Amino acid sequence: MNMQHCIKRSFAMAVATALLLGHGQASIAATTAGSAVLIRDAVVFDGTGRAPYAASVLVEGGRIAAIGEQLSVPKGARVVNARGQALLPGLFDLHTHWTPNATPSELPQVANLYMAAGVTTVSDFHEPPEAYAPRRAWLASIAAPDVKFAARMSTPLGHGADWGDENTTRWVNSPEAARAGVQAVAAYKPDFIKAFTDGWRYSNAADNSSMDEETLAALVDEAHKHGLKVFTHTVMVKRGKTAARAGVDVIAHSVQDGPVDAELIQLMREHGTAYAPSLAVYLPERVDGSGREGAKPAVLAQREQNFANALGNVKALHDAGIPVVVGTDAGMTGTPHGASTLRELELLVQAGLSPSEALVAGTSASAKALGVADRGTIEVGKRADLLLVRGQPWQHIADIRNTQQVYVAGRQVQGKGAVLPAGNKALALPAMAVAALVDDFERADGRTALDTLRVDEADGGNDRTWQVTEVVARETGGKALVTQAKLSSKDTAFAAAILPLSRGSVAPVDATAYRGVRFELRGSAPALRFEVRALGNRRFAAPLQAADGWQTVEIPFVALQGQPPYRSKAPVPTWRGDDLQQLVFSAGGEPGSKVWFEIDNVRFY
Repeated sequence: MNMQHCIKRSFAMAVATALLLGHGQASIAATTAGSAVLIRDAVVFDGTGRAPYAASVLVEGGRIAAIGEQLSVPKGARVVNARGQALLPGLFDLHTHWTPNATPSELPQVANLYMAAGVTTVSDFHEPPEAYAPRRAWLASIAAPDVKFAARMSTPLGHGADWGDENTTRWVNSPEAARAGVQAVAAYKPDFIKAFTDGWRYSNAADNSSMDEETLAALVDEAHKHGLKVFTHTVMVKRGKTAARAGVDVIAHSVQDGPVDAELIQLMREHGTAYAPSLAVYLPERVDGSGREGAKPAVLAQREQNFANALGNVKALHDAGIPVVVGTDAGMTGTPHGASTLRELELLVQAGLSPSEALVAGTSASAKALGVADRGTIEVGKRADLLLVRGQPWQHIADIRNTQQVYVAGRQVQGKGAVLPAGNKALALPAMAVAALVDDFERADGRTALDTLRVDEADGGNDRTWQVTEVVARETGGKALVTQAKLSSKDTAFAAAILPLSRGSVAPVDATAYRGVRFELRGSAPALRFEVRALGNRRFAAPLQAADGWQTVEIPFVALQGQPPYRSKAPVPTWRGDDLQQLVFSAGGEPGSKVWFEIDNVRFY
């Protein structure tokens, strides 16, 4: 396929993306694919292991077209004088969570943080498969790193499955279930699989359940048949051995309950398992400075011991030839996006890698581990993900913070002269119009009348509410949705059914043309509630009363009360109506009790 055909095809894909998003902005990669940039007289650290050298680099069509000391300037090319600056491949972060509970949480703002840090390829472990397509379309409409999405799999009550439902994290506990789970998520075209296989809670909390080796091996085998690599949440030495024997591609955490041994090293070497220690998230004093204040002495002492083990294990594995790559767990508490990636490089050096070895870990080694052969080094034909910095980070790793310019697929996205789309300043996608009928539960495919996938929600943790939500026939004809649950032993136990208003609850909808929500309801639960969720974790709720017989309920928007933000000191939100994402029906009651409710014909009026 020639370059001209590639550019034409990219433009067509970009137009399709813009149409999907509902606003007329084509992909930035397509609109800049033909522009040329000559980065002149840089000191090139190419990520291959070669010593840094002086050269100019020509970028055309989003790729590296030429490297040399005396390159001519193509007609119309922009020239960047890089004398005295270092040119590196764009950085990777193979372990992040773009969670709505982080600050900031808005997709464009998170993307901006990574680009500012020189991170051009990011793996997001947090999204439900329903969100892949709309988030990919959104990312294509702005300047952003290349984000790879992980399909999440765990055991029942395992780590990662202690919140959400199986539409977020697939639960498997047998080889047969593992294969079926991979086949189910593969339909959404994830970039890889994240298996939460180790339930150890760092001696600071009750352990979750762990995945047995037979199940994990079947998961890995099925994933590889679909061309998907497997990363694991593995934090114990013995579970690391299980992961390596099962053939996982990357251990995406530090093993830290003790020193690695010769057996683990040999297993990882035999099976080609790479190691992303995610040191940043384990710092006793976290990247954002939190972690020590208010911590119990015993807990802090345990964290410090675990971190010391983690540092020692990075060095031992690296010295044994195990590929060390960069991941951070950014988005988790105290581990901010972008800044944590740079801190991770410094921590690798603290662990005993040289600065140049840390840079290789964050570039070419990470590219190989993720299976993206088109980037990670500065070589002709590679994707032009580039980072221009002041200093010599291969000698002084802290120089990696002196970012001057960043390029993603040949487009400058950071530094003097960068011009970003307006979407990079937006907090959300433009709101879409929404039809009056949200769901009458008549579709046979488990989707709402808005073509969104219904999901469950319950209190999380090892002791969690168990619920079943399904469509059932009504006595008078037609169908309804029933939720039945046995509440956990917590005072805050609840079970909820969620009706997303857009696919994956990514884009907001505008309901200002309506006055409220009407639905039919019956049930038995002491505490029933109707809730509308909006952008920015903003929630609005009204109590419900239900009986055994059906009743029609109308909830005017003016009757909804703003709820205190989750884990935030932000003020109670005020209603807008043009930023809605979900309708939620929930039931609570006495700990350990059983509750149920049915709903039908949910619509705006």
